[in-house]
This record gives sequence, C-alpha cells and structure tokens, in this order.
Amino acid sequence: MSISTTAIQAYSNALADFQKAQTSLNRKHEEIAPAKPVSATSFSDTLHDSLNAVNDLQTKKSQMITSFASGETQNVHELMISMQKASLAVNLTSAVRNKVLEAYRELSKLQF
Repeated sequence: MSISTTAIQAYSNALADFQKAQTSLNRKHEEIAPAKPVSATSFSDTLHDSLNAVNDLQTKKSQMITSFASGETQNVHELMISMQKASLAVNLTSAVRNKVLEAYRELSKLQF
C-alpha cells in the first residue's frame, strides 16, 4: 500500500512542478515584446544591392590605384587587398550570372 501512495505523491509533485513551470513560461512569454516582422526583400532588391556592393568595390579599387600611382599613398598591402576583393567580387558575380543563364537555358528547353 505504501508504494501506491508514494507513487501518487510523486505524480502529484511532478504535476505541481509542471504547472509551476507552465505558468512561469506563460508569464515570460507575455513579457517578451512581440518580435518585429522581418521585412522580406525582393529578389530584385537583393540583386540590386549586391551589384551595388560589387560596383563600390571596383570604384574603391580604382581610387586606390589612382592614389598609389600619383604617389598620394604608399600602402601596397591595402592596394593589393582591395584589388583582390574587387577581383573576387567580379568573379563571383560572373559565376552567379553564368549559373542563372544556364538555369534559364534549361528552363527554356522544357516543353509544357
């Protein structure tokens, strides 16, 4: 008989702990301000921003080459880093463009 009363007491304690945790969780959930919805950017906006970033890297590279050639700056390391960043950005953009064109060609081959 003592086993069943011990089991009932353990079950009651577990249920009480669960209810305390549930009410605590509900209070914390109510205290948290609702999250701001993430504004979804369109594909064209993302593409436009990415191309602008690549263009900015190219412009910065050109400015650094000009300032280095004119003798305004002597920092070869920053010049080389800028040139590599611009080169990688252009190569990546070109690779993405090629993949998009390849996908377009594949889609155009499909017959509906």
